[in-house]
Amino acid sequence: MMSSEIFPPGWLQHLLVVLLKLTLSCASPVKVANGTACTARGPASYILVFTGRWSPQTFPKQYPLFRPPAQWSKLVAVTHNDQYRLWQEGALSSPGVQHFAELGVTMELVKGAKEARKMKAVSSMYRTAGIPSGIGHSSTELVLHPRSPLLSLMVKVIPSPDWFVGVDSLNLCEGGQWKQEVTFDLHPFDAGTDSGFTFSSPNFPTTPPENITMITSQKPNHPANSFYYPRLPELPPLATIWLKRQTRLPVRQHNHQPHEQTPLDCEVSLWSSWGLCIGPCSRGGLRHRTRYILLKPANSGSPCPELEEQAECTPHNCLAQQ
Repeated sequence: MMSSEIFPPGWLQHLLVVLLKLTLSCASPVKVANGTACTARGPASYILVFTGRWSPQTFPKQYPLFRPPAQWSKLVAVTHNDQYRLWQEGALSSPGVQHFAELGVTMELVKGAKEARKMKAVSSMYRTAGIPSGIGHSSTELVLHPRSPLLSLMVKVIPSPDWFVGVDSLNLCEGGQWKQEVTFDLHPFDAGTDSGFTFSSPNFPTTPPENITMITSQKPNHPANSFYYPRLPELPPLATIWLKRQTRLPVRQHNHQPHEQTPLDCEVSLWSSWGLCIGPCSRGGLRHRTRYILLKPANSGSPCPELEEQAECTPHNCLAQQ
C-alpha cells in the first residue's frame, strides 16, 4: 500500500477544491459565439430582407443573360446556438452545403437542422422564395430566443459551380439586449466541392474537396474566373442583408378594398435532367432535379411550384457494378 508520506499535507482538501471548480464550470450558462451569454428577457421578432445587387453594370464580366439568367436561389436561414454551424469559412462543406451550393437542393440541410434541433442546438429554420433576377428582394420574419440568438443563412448564386453568399453565426443579442437593426454586405464564397471557374462551367468535382473560401477580386488568381477583377482592391457587394427588430405584431387590415389589379402567375423553367444517385443505388438512394423561376408572381397570382424534386433510384439509372 502507498504511504501517505508521498503526498503533501492538505492534498485531499486541495483535490476536493479542484473537483468543485470543475463541476461549477461545467454547470455554467451556455455561451454564444462571442463568448457572452444572452440574458435578454423573452424572444425577439425580426424582419429579414435579402437584396440581390448582382447587376451587369457592377459585375460585367461573363454576366449570365440566359440559360439560365442571373438569379438567386431560395434563402435558407437557421436560428441556433454555438453548438451548430450551417457553414463555416475555412472548414469543409457538409453534404448539405455541397448539395445546396451546387444544385440548390435543401433536403440535406433540412435533415441536418432537424437532427440538431433534437439536441436543442437549432431553434427554427426559415426559407424564402428565389429571386428570378440578379437584382431583387426576398424577405421573411424570424423569431429568435435567448438560448438560440445566432443566425446563419445561405443563398446560392445561380448559375455557378458551387458559389453562394451567406452569414455564419451572426449574434443578434448583446448581453441582455436584442439588437435593433443590422445591415451588412455579402460577398461570394466557394464551397470547395466544384472546380469550375465560370458561372456556366460544367461539373468538375474537386477531389479531394477543399475548404470553404471567400471569392475576391483576385482570388482565385486566374483570368478565367468570373469574379476576377484585378484592378479592384475588393469586389462590390454582391448582395446585402437588412434585419430590423419588430416592436409589435403587424396590424392586419380589415374591410380594405384594394384597387383592382391584374394577377400575374408564376412561370418556371423546364426540369433539369436527373442528377446522379445519392446514397445506395436502388436501395433507398435518391436522385434530384431542379428548375428555376422565369417570372415571379404578382398581384395575388398563382404562387411558384416546388423548384426541386427527388425520386428513388431505379436499376436502369444505376451504374453497373464493376
